[in-house]
Amino acid sequence: MTEVPSPQLRISDQNRESALTALGEHMSAGRIDIDEYGERSARITAAKTRGELVEIFADLPAPHPRYDDAPQAVAPPQPAPEAAPAPRPPSPPNGWTGGQRFVAAFLPLIWIATIALIATGVVHGTLVLVPIGLSIFGRAMWGHGGGHHDHRDRHLRERERRRELRDSYRDHRRGLDR
Repeated sequence: MTEVPSPQLRISDQNRESALTALGEHMSAGRIDIDEYGERSARITAAKTRGELVEIFADLPAPHPRYDDAPQAVAPPQPAPEAAPAPRPPSPPNGWTGGQRFVAAFLPLIWIATIALIATGVVHGTLVLVPIGLSIFGRAMWGHGGGHHDHRDRHLRERERRRELRDSYRDHRRGLDR
């Protein structure tokens, strides 16, 4: 008999990431809409215990968040349409700092909350200046506009990749001609 972990156990950042990934799969499957995704993802980021995560997923089928010490129950594979590839969970770009990840995670939620508050008439339309300002600040700090070297480096890497591809194709053709 397996022991059921206590709902009062604290969760880790990996548990929260797992929960956000599972929630994204539910949204892409059409079980929840974008507004509900925003509400639930905010609750996930604020969750402290397993019990809080269980409440968020109580009305949803698998997948559910994985926990560090419990093996994930594997859901039976469902046949996917032949033409559509299986969706991949989003992964953060390599080399992002904690601040960049924070802004990237919470800025869409701030936009959703701002639009919802303005649409319901709770606040005045000038509140939209807050997410605009945060977006501009994030772009200025970490965006693509400030670094011309990034564009040049990308261009050089792309050129090198094309050269390697051309060389491998040439070597392959030589092997076929022999």
